[in-house]
Amino acid sequence: MARDRFPRWVYGTGSDPDPRFSLANERTFLAWVRTGLALLAGGVALEALSVPLEPRLRTAAAVVLIVLGIVGPVLAWIGWARAERAMRQDRPLPAPAAFGVLVLGVLLVGVLVLWGMTPS
Repeated sequence: MARDRFPRWVYGTGSDPDPRFSLANERTFLAWVRTGLALLAGGVALEALSVPLEPRLRTAAAVVLIVLGIVGPVLAWIGWARAERAMRQDRPLPAPAAFGVLVLGVLLVGVLVLWGMTPS
């Protein structure tokens, strides 16, 4: 059965965990994908709606949001795979790796927007 499932490097090891845990892991992955879509939409909206900010800072904030929106789902997939493998091998779950990237990125966007709003 593991040969029929993708990715093999995740499903080809250990034994199937309780389906509730795998489904919870999948829901977490999907939540990260939704977050990535929201970040992409925020970056596009920031630039497309010509929010009244200093143009270079607005563009920089939009780029950071779009990059986070692209990187977020990739990190989510890696996190899903790491957690699934740990459950299949009956090991402790790994620490989340993507939180720091998301927090720092959103913090940077907040600083850029706030800086762009201040009068020169």
